[in-house]
Amino acid sequence: MSVRVEASPSLGPQAFSSTFELQGGPRQGDLYFYTPLGSTAASIVWTPGQAQLQSGAETRHFANIADLIERVLGTPVPVTALFAWLAGDPVSLDGWEVDQSQFGNGKITARRTSPPPGAEIRIVLEP
Repeated sequence: MSVRVEASPSLGPQAFSSTFELQGGPRQGDLYFYTPLGSTAASIVWTPGQAQLQSGAETRHFANIADLIERVLGTPVPVTALFAWLAGDPVSLDGWEVDQSQFGNGKITARRTSPPPGAEIRIVLEP
């Protein structure tokens, strides 16, 4: 997974790339990001009404997964739509362009075009 967010007023431009493991769905789940050597770089756990980001020795708490993502990246990401895209469902969402033409090869690209800041999410799924 790679994520790039254009300059936001609060954080400036943001970008990261990592292998990941995702379990669950929009309401409850776990997301783990791994270093190139395979150790856990960060983890996110969410349930209805709370979300937690663990990175190294630091733990941050948020009201929900959408709030966590927006605070960390500086822009909102449509969690429910993202899970639909991962399942191959071409959900349309105002302000987002989703390319699932390579879904059969495990590739998804989603671009936020409005409102600013723009963002791009690229995902490569492995079986």
